[in-house]
Amino acid sequence: MKQNTKGCGCGTNCCTSGECQEKRLLIEFLYIDLEVCDRCLGTDASLEDAIIEVANVLKATGYEIEVRKILVESEQQALELGFVSSPTIRINGQDIQLDFKESLCESCGDVCGEDVDCRVWTWQGQEYTTPPKAMIVDAILRHVYGGQQASQHIIKDVPDNLKKFFAAKVKR
Repeated sequence: MKQNTKGCGCGTNCCTSGECQEKRLLIEFLYIDLEVCDRCLGTDASLEDAIIEVANVLKATGYEIEVRKILVESEQQALELGFVSSPTIRINGQDIQLDFKESLCESCGDVCGEDVDCRVWTWQGQEYTTPPKAMIVDAILRHVYGGQQASQHIIKDVPDNLKKFFAAKVKR
């Protein structure tokens, strides 16, 4: 396979004749609840708004977007997906939030009947329970234009917080 010499930007060395065969962004939204959880619902809305915002730019640069929304329903599934905090957004397998902070999520507590912590998003020095649309737009554009930092989280065990959530949900 010939090296990518034209700089298509897809980051996969897919170019065989100087032309990119495919420029694709796979955006995964992983969550534990889209019925009650304010953070998951808000993240879903922010993601939808962000995709609408960047759609024309991505189309103009030849990118296609595939969005997968994944309800994580068990500890085993969380382990298989490398899911460490809810909600999570990944672009081509990379989490858009490089660090993990969590705080008490009352709505997820309502889902499972226990106190549970969910993700807190940090962007431009501020903390949010729902990622700002601008944060997601920024992450998408950084990924497209090569500035995305690698974030490969390999987990050997599901975090205790998620174990607690799934165990309590099963008891309900």
